[in-house]
Amino acid sequence: MTALALAMSLASPAAVAQEHFKRDLEQVSFIPKGQWITGVSVGYSMSNQDNYQFFVFEKVDGDSYSFKVTPMAMYAFKDNLAAGLKFGYERSRARLDAGSLILDSETMFDADNVYSISSNYFATAAFRNYISLGDSRRFGLFNELQLTLGGGQSKYSNYTGSGENRHPEGTFEKNFSLNIGLTPGFVMFLNNYSAIEVNIGVLGFGYTHTRAVTNQVQVSRRNSKHANFKINLFSVQFGMAFYI
Repeated sequence: MTALALAMSLASPAAVAQEHFKRDLEQVSFIPKGQWITGVSVGYSMSNQDNYQFFVFEKVDGDSYSFKVTPMAMYAFKDNLAAGLKFGYERSRARLDAGSLILDSETMFDADNVYSISSNYFATAAFRNYISLGDSRRFGLFNELQLTLGGGQSKYSNYTGSGENRHPEGTFEKNFSLNIGLTPGFVMFLNNYSAIEVNIGVLGFGYTHTRAVTNQVQVSRRNSKHANFKINLFSVQFGMAFYI
């Protein structure tokens, strides 16, 4: 009887020692609390066409350029978490001296003396979450949530009609835009204070309102919306950042 009572007491759940396991993901302090992040991203593209041909486009003569600069200032209010502001300016110009759109032997369109130029300004509120690659403090990833408000103006001019009825036509536009986006990126530290950053747009939603005046007489308005749920290779940006 004594042996049976002893066996039951050993098998009792109250007498069995239980050990609790807690799994934690080790978080490396990649960007410590209290650090300031400043930097600038610059983009420039240029093209020049001389008797250029591409599919249905023939005898294209013209040139274009695009320039964009985006300074930023952010503050790490917690380890690996930062928030701040970005400001941007973008200017682009395109000029088409001559060109033809040829669909077949009987359908073709000619254009010449087409000119457009635009300037836009942006202000962005940004929030970042940094993730280190293993135990490394030199290479890391970040996710950035952006809310952008912008506006600007553009001018467009061309010639319409033919023969004696040929005359210039011009359009002046003003626009306002709102964009929400998610842009993951990669950061590589060159030393303790400077780093190279690369980011690309993946997810975003945008709204643009445009008011256009043609020949200083005709007034029109246009609203456009767009959503992006894939990697946008045209939104790749390279920049230099300083961590103070």
